[in-house]
Amino acid sequence: MSEQPYVKQNINNQIATIEFFHPAHNSLPGDLLAQLANTITEAGNNEDVKVIILQSGGDRTFCAGASFSELISINDEKTGEVFFSGFANVINAMRKCPKFIIGRIQGKTVGGGVGLASAVDYCMATKYAEIKLSELNVGIGPFVVGPAVERKLGLSGMSQIAIDANSFYKAEWAKNKGLFAEVYETLEELDEAVLTLASNLCQYNPEAMKEMKKVFWTGTEDWDELLKERAKISGRLVLSAFTKKKLESYK
Repeated sequence: MSEQPYVKQNINNQIATIEFFHPAHNSLPGDLLAQLANTITEAGNNEDVKVIILQSGGDRTFCAGASFSELISINDEKTGEVFFSGFANVINAMRKCPKFIIGRIQGKTVGGGVGLASAVDYCMATKYAEIKLSELNVGIGPFVVGPAVERKLGLSGMSQIAIDANSFYKAEWAKNKGLFAEVYETLEELDEAVLTLASNLCQYNPEAMKEMKKVFWTGTEDWDELLKERAKISGRLVLSAFTKKKLESYK
């Protein structure tokens, strides 16, 4: 496998598979987040596509969240806001996409990665797909991804993992809370199930799925503005003495 970061799309039998990769445990810097948002939007507008699969490269970590090297280099509020808006833009692209998006979560997912898993329309995982919201641990919080995570886990589940920022929660816990529709023993079983669901969805009326998606996302119409405001909060907090000191200790 290439060790170069990428976002790529493959369209086969009306299924668009969008895959992202970064050698640092599939963490996402700003340029990859922008590519990911654009690729999702393009697939949503492509008449040859009926359903989208979102996945990451490799067979271990699904997504380690924000790029640590970019996080540590933020020195002003505007840069911070732009940085945290990256995940906001991907979440909003998924929310507005008129096609159903299936999430394939093969392994651990942290921070912004939990936000991505929460923003797909149907999420399937392996038993290794533990989740963690680690933001509070570095002096910020899961502000940008919070609305998407809360929408899937409920306020109780979201606040539990946001407060307990050092712990990974098992895939079965995430399934019981409604984040994962199903948890599989192996990657092979996961891939088979994802492809089966995607193929079945291709047989359905795209107009019906488009209208269903609108209904599912009712109440999120203010997210363009809401997530922008949340990005500002994170952008301010990342400059705090507490966070700067904490990030330095991780170097």
